[in-house]
Amino acid sequence: MQDSPPSASASTSPRRFLHRLATPAAAGVAALVLLLAWQWYDTRTQSSTLREDVARQMRESEADSRDARLAARQTQEALREAQAKLAQLELKLGESQERQIALDTLYQELSRNREEWVLAEIEQMLTIASQQLQLAGSVQGALLALQAADARLARSPRPQFLPLRKVFARDIERLKSAPGTDLAEIAAKLDQLAAGVDALPLAQDARPRTASESGAVQNQEGFWARLADELLTELKQLVRIQNLDRAEPVLLAPTQVFFLRENLKLRLLNARLALLARDDATFRGDLKAARDWLERHFDARSRATAAAIGTLSRLGAANAGVAVPSIAESLAAVRAYKATPQRRER
Repeated sequence: MQDSPPSASASTSPRRFLHRLATPAAAGVAALVLLLAWQWYDTRTQSSTLREDVARQMRESEADSRDARLAARQTQEALREAQAKLAQLELKLGESQERQIALDTLYQELSRNREEWVLAEIEQMLTIASQQLQLAGSVQGALLALQAADARLARSPRPQFLPLRKVFARDIERLKSAPGTDLAEIAAKLDQLAAGVDALPLAQDARPRTASESGAVQNQEGFWARLADELLTELKQLVRIQNLDRAEPVLLAPTQVFFLRENLKLRLLNARLALLARDDATFRGDLKAARDWLERHFDARSRATAAAIGTLSRLGAANAGVAVPSIAESLAAVRAYKATPQRRER
């Protein structure tokens, strides 16, 4: 019996069949796996992109929220500042309204009578002139104020002003006959001298006079003469002999120089105060001390120092103790005239 070949062919046929079936199945499984892998990767990528978009939107939202909060705070601060400024403006407006009301009231009171306005103006003018006369000795200013007041009264036809004008005339004559010392000008010159003290050169810093400055004539005839003259000049630079027409200046340290200048300024300011106080002895003493300090410690060959010494000498000839006339009689007459309206009505 020959049964073996058919059995071998029968066993080979299922294997081929299974092999044929396995190849498409494996390809399908592989394709399915690849599809699932691609879907998983795409889903993951989309999820990552979505998370990034959400995170970015959240960051932008937080930034917008911070900007909004900052803008809200700034708006609140600006609102508070505006409210504070508005309150200040309202306060100033109230003060301005009060001042305006006070000015309107004053204007109404003064406009009721034109003569009252003229008298008030004359009183203010004479008060300022009296203060300037007593403080600065401004005789010319007081004279001009009195003449202006008399001219204002002269334009009025009322005969009640004649007593006032007579008082003004007496004070005007006293002012015209007063000595011509201009205390205000002297005080201004003292202020200028005090302001220029720091620029004055010291005697210890002055250079000695050279041969050319003292008028020595150099011999320039010939080469050997010029050479000898140059050698002699170089030798003279080693040792200098100077004839001083006054005592040798005191050598001062920088701190002493500072206090010297400050004390000189104080002397000049004290002289100014003594001038305004009509203290002639103190005025002259301070000027003499300041002039002595300038001549001793400062370079008298300097133009600025020489000018300052000359100015002090001229100011020392002024009389600070001269009696300045007063216009108190005219001022008292105006005030008395204002205080007694019954006299003006007669």
